[in-house]
This record gives sequence, structure tokens and C-alpha cells, in this order.
Amino acid sequence: MLIALTREVSPAIVNCELEFREREPIDLARAIAQHRRYQACLAELGANVVTLPVEPDLPDSVFVEDPALVLDEIAVIARMGASSRRPEPEVLAGVLSQYRKLGRIEAPATLEGGDVMRVGKTLYVGYSRRTNIAGVQQLAAIVHPLGYFVVPIEVRGCLHLKTACCFLGEDTVLAHRAWFDPDALCGLKILDVPAEEPGGANALRIGETVLVSAAFPRTRELLERSGFRVRTIDNSEFLKAEAGVTCTSLIFETA
Repeated sequence: MLIALTREVSPAIVNCELEFREREPIDLARAIAQHRRYQACLAELGANVVTLPVEPDLPDSVFVEDPALVLDEIAVIARMGASSRRPEPEVLAGVLSQYRKLGRIEAPATLEGGDVMRVGKTLYVGYSRRTNIAGVQQLAAIVHPLGYFVVPIEVRGCLHLKTACCFLGEDTVLAHRAWFDPDALCGLKILDVPAEEPGGANALRIGETVLVSAAFPRTRELLERSGFRVRTIDNSEFLKAEAGVTCTSLIFETA
């Protein structure tokens, strides 16, 4: 069974953390409506959507991809790079313990799930403003005994590695190369997003469908020309929070 773990939008999202964007007003009611449509879309694509209750005091808590990494054998509870987000992993740990045994990233290391791109048994891990080298090293120590190989990648100019590139399956990565070191992806085909749509590099594949933001129509056209089945979703309020389509769900298989 495919699980899509999501959380309701906090009213405090208007005070979310930002690194590379100027703050814009976020329409809370519109964000909630967009998130509901996103959850419905995940269900239509075959996921069993699990919705966690709102965390009113945690502005970024809707972005459940970041506080944990879920692999087939283990869920790694992260340690967030932004101090305001440090309570989020423990909130998720209790839920994830129902599905996986847990590993943990410990101080002084930081690691956020948005910096981890999985391709089979290889984990490409961005070291960014949110994930440090100690976090990459601790993750490697946790997952190596399970047969995973960790490849560090420098991230520059964006929040997370998956802001800059996402795996589409079929040995293909959708990417904006200026935001990371593409040499680390040797052996993979890189599909370059249009230069005017760098944010289009964040995409989510579920089954045979690639979900992308409606804000990036040329990226959609590129994917369709490349043979992918594409569906778009309006996430304009979440783009203001430096988020993409992967950020608001944590997707994994369970028995």
C-alpha cells in the first residue's frame, strides 16, 4: 500500500522560514483549499492519504517531507537546520514508528528530508543551508548497513536539493543545474527545465504520473514531450513559502 502522509496547514504559515525569497503575504484560506486539492490529487493517483492534525504553533509543519526520511527498512528522524522547525521531527516520530523502526540524526548534525533524493539504493544528499556535512555523514552511517550508498552534492542558490532536482524514474532527473553540482549525477540522464522556470525542477512522480506545479507550464510541456504523463496542481501559496509539490507529503510503501 502506498501511504501519503500529510498535515493540515498551520495558521502560522504566514510566518514560515524563508532563505531565498522575499516574504509575500500568504492567503491562508487559499493555501488550505490548495492543500485539500493536493491531498485529493494524491488519493486519485492511488495513495492512501493519512492526514495529521494541524500544529498551530509550528509555521512550517505542513512541509512533512523535511522532518524525516522514510526508506523501505527504516525511518530516519531528522534534525532540522532551522531552529524554529526543531520540534517537528518528534511530532512525526510517533506516527512513523507505527510503520518503521526509527533512526535519528543527532546534534550537531542537521539533515532535512528535502535534501535527499533517492534513486534505488543510492541516496543523493544535498549539503545546503539546512543540511550540514555532519548530517550527511550520520545518514550514511545509518543507511550503509542496509545496503544504501550516499552521494553528497553541493546545493547553492536554493533551499534544498529537491528544489534543484527530482528523480522521475527511468534513470531521468528533472533539474536546474545552476542550483547544484550536476557532476554528482553521473550515469543519470538530466532533463533540464526551461531557464525561465527554475522552480519547475521540483516534481513528484506517483505511479505513472508526474505531478508538477501549474506555475511552470513550459516544464509541463517539456515533460510531456519527453514521454511522461503529467498532472498539474495549483500550489501558488506554497511557492511563496519556498515549497514545491514534494514538500507537503511524505510518501512510502507499507505492507
